[in-house]
Amino acid sequence: MMLPPQDAVLPATPQLDEDRLAWLALALSPGLGPKRILDAMRELDAPGLIFSLPLTSLEGLRFPAQAAQFIFDGKARQAAEEEWARVGSQGATVVTFSCPEYPERLKEIYDPPPVLWVRGPARLLSRPAIAVVGTRHPTPYGSGMAEMLARDLAVRRLLIVSGMARGIDSCAHRGALAARMPTVAVWGTGIDVIYPKENKKLAEEILDTGGAIVSEVPMGTFPAPQNFPRRNRILSGLSVAVLVVEAAENSGTRVTARCAEEQNRDLYAVPGNVTSKGSWTPNTLIKQGAKLVATWEDVWEDLPSLVRLELEAEAPSESKSEATASLLPDPVLRPQEAMVLEVLRSDQSLQLDEILDLLETQLTSSEVFTALFELEITGRIRSLPGKNYVRTM
Repeated sequence: MMLPPQDAVLPATPQLDEDRLAWLALALSPGLGPKRILDAMRELDAPGLIFSLPLTSLEGLRFPAQAAQFIFDGKARQAAEEEWARVGSQGATVVTFSCPEYPERLKEIYDPPPVLWVRGPARLLSRPAIAVVGTRHPTPYGSGMAEMLARDLAVRRLLIVSGMARGIDSCAHRGALAARMPTVAVWGTGIDVIYPKENKKLAEEILDTGGAIVSEVPMGTFPAPQNFPRRNRILSGLSVAVLVVEAAENSGTRVTARCAEEQNRDLYAVPGNVTSKGSWTPNTLIKQGAKLVATWEDVWEDLPSLVRLELEAEAPSESKSEATASLLPDPVLRPQEAMVLEVLRSDQSLQLDEILDLLETQLTSSEVFTALFELEITGRIRSLPGKNYVRTM
């Protein structure tokens, strides 16, 4: 599913220049990976010179024969110009390794992407960020923790970065949106190809809230299994830390955790029920030295001093005097609502009949129905398929 243009929100593509076009041309050339492109560009006085090199010089840059011929024949430049036009038509932009907008933090990793396709404000990518990742099949507890932690950290100006996959990723983005703060989604598809398709509305909300969608693959690239593990190094590379919520033993989340360790990023994990398969990765990471996280304070207090000072300087003045207070309203509960909330759990859902049985001597069925409705409206609980209910954090 393609993402429709949103010209009112997104910046226009900058005027075409030789250097940026050269980076894009190499990224589109067959057989060239990030490391080889970066090594070649370091040998040139200016990126745009790549277009005027003879074939022997291109091969001297250790380019495969197919890539060298593709560039020498002018096909790479043509492909780059066509891609540039497609990017402009979507109101997006191309950020290359030599652009001032390219995030310095991402340059620190072993194989940073030479080109980023960005939909939304590219300046967001340089903000202090935390990657929130986890399973595509979370428990109610995992979903609630991801959304709560993302919301509480986002409201304190820490940028939430995730992959917009099903499950924990989507919950993390929704948490940031609930705090009315921008969030960044790093895709393994082109920035015009929504995956999964059911997240179309979420993608639009991310852009409408001033967030950004980022990818290292060209426009029109559809889901390919090999793109998603590679995408994970960008998630951790953009961030000062990675937070793992729930993930099974063989989850792709382990790739992101490994990237975080290789990139010298702080690693956090939310502990889970030891009998749940989704708790295997976070619990193992904690045993191996990841920092245990139960609330936003566990992350906040461990952030580098310079990062905290930067975020605190941006925070609203009214929040600075109450560092430990919630920045979101906490509605007063009526007695009936409090009684219903008391029987609900955040780590396990209860079916409506079970709730009625637990409260049959205290509340009538109509009082329970009303209380459930009010609690859901105020965000205290969530309803799940089959008339199941779970308490939010």
